[in-house]
Amino acid sequence: MARPRSIPDAEIYAAIRALLARDGEKAVAFGAVARLTGLAPPSLVQRYGNRNGMIRAALLDGWQDLLTRTDAATEAQPNALLKVLTEPAAVMTDPALMAVTLRDASLRTAAEAWRARLESLLALRLGAGTKGQEAASILFAAWQGQLLWLHAGGKGFRVKDAAKRLT
Repeated sequence: MARPRSIPDAEIYAAIRALLARDGEKAVAFGAVARLTGLAPPSLVQRYGNRNGMIRAALLDGWQDLLTRTDAATEAQPNALLKVLTEPAAVMTDPALMAVTLRDASLRTAAEAWRARLESLLALRLGAGTKGQEAASILFAAWQGQLLWLHAGGKGFRVKDAAKRLT
């Protein structure tokens, strides 16, 4: 069977993020991504220049996608909003991808923009003024901590309960 000549960047980015989340940063190589996507490694080199460029492009796309998902869920209450952002399709909340993000300044900027947007949306639901902002920051930190420890086999809590305690 002949290889497809073109695959949309979004599909390549999703494959890279899944590989990063499953096997870590060292597993991402042109050959591995080529096997997942059906593209030839030279095609990937031509598109992204180098391995770091390929990873950065995939993660920047992931942060943009998560920001879009966040904005699309603006009508949801805090617990429902965070639940939408924890779904597998919103894989950027995976701790392995977060670790890669925090080591790169441009990726960290994208992550910080998403966090600021999410906290502002949470604050609108948790109360006005400084109290709402503080509650949103605490809820965000608790949610991120829960995601981290759930991957390590820890016991989670209900975000809905945490949001109620903060208001």
